[in-house]
Amino acid sequence: MDAMWSDVVDLRDFYDTRLGQVARHLLRRRIRQTWPDVRGEAVLGLGYATPFLRQFTNEAGRVVALMPAQQGVLHWPLEGPNATALVDETDLPLPDASMDRVLLAHAVECSEHLRDMLKEVWRVMAGNGRLLVVAPNRRGIWARTDRTPFGSGHPFSPNQLSRLLRDNGFTPVAVGRALYFPPTNSRWLLSSAQTMERIGDRWFQRFAGTVLIEARKQIYAVRAVRPKKLPRTRPVLVTLPQVARREPPPS
Repeated sequence: MDAMWSDVVDLRDFYDTRLGQVARHLLRRRIRQTWPDVRGEAVLGLGYATPFLRQFTNEAGRVVALMPAQQGVLHWPLEGPNATALVDETDLPLPDASMDRVLLAHAVECSEHLRDMLKEVWRVMAGNGRLLVVAPNRRGIWARTDRTPFGSGHPFSPNQLSRLLRDNGFTPVAVGRALYFPPTNSRWLLSSAQTMERIGDRWFQRFAGTVLIEARKQIYAVRAVRPKKLPRTRPVLVTLPQVARREPPPS
């Protein structure tokens, strides 16, 4: 399946459904377990991360949501000043090293310029910053149906996602999973989602619907640049013009 950004209206409508609300609650809880304290920090959500950012708004120093142009943008939060912007994901309008935490949601599986996007994320992250990627799990049921946004784009296994991050300047430090219940509208199954989450997290991790990987920014050591040695020169033999010999005058 080709990578394609989900429309922002479709994403909003999904999270307004009963299934979406349960998924949002479980993912938000897993994200909070990974980031229990963001006091005073600058938090960036890239992709469609607004369903999971509200828990940080009264705690972080600043919360910003950037949405790729192909996806579209919606005003957020509903109350108060707008904190979202429409951007080119390969050219973020942020200074270098300006964000302490970056959350990628509905992003890596959709981007057609994934490596360029990750380079931009690396650029705007502070040296001690943390990145958290939420992506559909290749083995999970959620990636196998188009009834939810997690069925769009390219799903990842935990190893694939870890390798992708390592190849683009990040060091994975923790792996989490969420959404063990099937993507269904059954009220009974949705009411049992938290119980299924506990059971799945203990016994069936490989079949989770989503993978969450936290990573830190790699700061590369700069090697000293030695001056280049000039090539050794060899003497050049130059042929001098021959001077005509003067004959002695006759005696």
